[in-house]
Amino acid sequence: MKATVHRAEDRGYANHGWLEANHSFSFASWYNPDKINFGALRVLNDDRIAGGAGFPKHPHNNMEIITIPLSGRLEHEDSMGNKAQIAAGEVQVMSAGVGVTHSEYNALQNEELKL
Repeated sequence: MKATVHRAEDRGYANHGWLEANHSFSFASWYNPDKINFGALRVLNDDRIAGGAGFPKHPHNNMEIITIPLSGRLEHEDSMGNKAQIAAGEVQVMSAGVGVTHSEYNALQNEELKL
């Protein structure tokens, strides 16, 4: 099998003020037909979220979502009744199955969250 190298500087980039995101695969408004996915892996983002900011409740279905905080603290809440904070060194795995809504916020007001 031939190896393919995707350099960090070739990723998609978005700056929404409260969120800076680097996309390894085509995602949101960034599209590259050569970088759609890797097997079943559809999204691999490197995100930086400003203090207190985050993603309001939104839906997912038929996927597994893995979140790995690299620094800071993530506040998670979902429609299955789960609410928790996940810190650097921990891993969150969420099975969306037939459907789930969830929100994710930077739990710290004065510190950037890196995922």
